[in-house]
Amino acid sequence: MNNKFFALLIVVGLLTTVNQSLAAQEKPVAGKLFYGELLGPGVVMSINYDSRIKSNERLGLGYRIGVGYGFDDLDDKIVDFMKNFDLVDFHTSFFFNIHKGVTRTFYSFPVGLNYVFGKPQRASAFEVGAGVTFLTRKVSMYNWEMVKPGNVIGSFNFMYRLTPVNGGVSFRAGFTPIIGTAGDLFPMGAIGIGYAF
Repeated sequence: MNNKFFALLIVVGLLTTVNQSLAAQEKPVAGKLFYGELLGPGVVMSINYDSRIKSNERLGLGYRIGVGYGFDDLDDKIVDFMKNFDLVDFHTSFFFNIHKGVTRTFYSFPVGLNYVFGKPQRASAFEVGAGVTFLTRKVSMYNWEMVKPGNVIGSFNFMYRLTPVNGGVSFRAGFTPIIGTAGDLFPMGAIGIGYAF
């Protein structure tokens, strides 16, 4: 009698364990992220898609692709407005006058690889990554000397991510140093909000 009871107890325990394991596997994990970002690799602003390489994972190796918008000089009207209110000194006013007439706007296409560190059941995580951004025009981007225009800039990402485990509104912010078209390293930050699914 005791042996039958003990065997029944083992069977019930195994079934309960298997059932809990299957239920945990069925819960969706938010491994994809669609977000808007200010500054960073997209230059001024960008819309991005981020995903992990392994499906149904929210941590580990992943990638980002996006499309953004930027400019490499200030508009004449902005400079004139700033001059009227003495918001620029002679040096910056002279600099802006030299660069008037340059095509100012362009699109950017940031792509990169990243790795997300954290605990599987916690919303907070840390991202480290690197990538390149392709620009639709040759510009002197993030270069102190304003020389050697190019179509590509590089970037690094050190980001804090707040992403609900099962999906929802996501937030990210951090340090994103940029390698300019002439190879200069430029400090930059970025902030983004989006939706994880």
